[in-house]
Amino acid sequence: MSGALPGERVEDKSLGELVAMASSNVSNLVRSEMDLAKMELKADAKKAAIGSVLFAIAGLCGGMIVILLSIALAYGLVALGIWHWAAFLIVAGIYLLLAAVLILIGYWRMKKIDGAKRTRRTLKDDLTMLRRRGEDREPAVTAPDAPALTD
Repeated sequence: MSGALPGERVEDKSLGELVAMASSNVSNLVRSEMDLAKMELKADAKKAAIGSVLFAIAGLCGGMIVILLSIALAYGLVALGIWHWAAFLIVAGIYLLLAAVLILIGYWRMKKIDGAKRTRRTLKDDLTMLRRRGEDREPAVTAPDAPALTD
């Protein structure tokens, strides 16, 4: 009943049979699309996993390069006549200053976060509108234990 046989004509089918055929075809189409999406997402997930492993290895290599360049800088300062301990302390001080600058920049960026002020304001307005009935400003819905929204 779900499909027309080779010798049958679709025009000879009743309305109920046509609806059944259409719903069967739609469900087959949806099922096929979902299977295709699963296959594509599985392939994309595999590619993303390999890419993220490669990024992690590159980050590890970059960290090792920074350590080796730091040691080279310290020994370069030693070659200029600075004591070993002082040269390594200077390199550590450079990293301390870099970390402090990055922390300050990050702090300033975090202070600029608004926290969805517009969304809170419009949500508060929507709730106020829902609590009011029309023009008479009588509450349409009252909740005795509902907390008030404040910015």
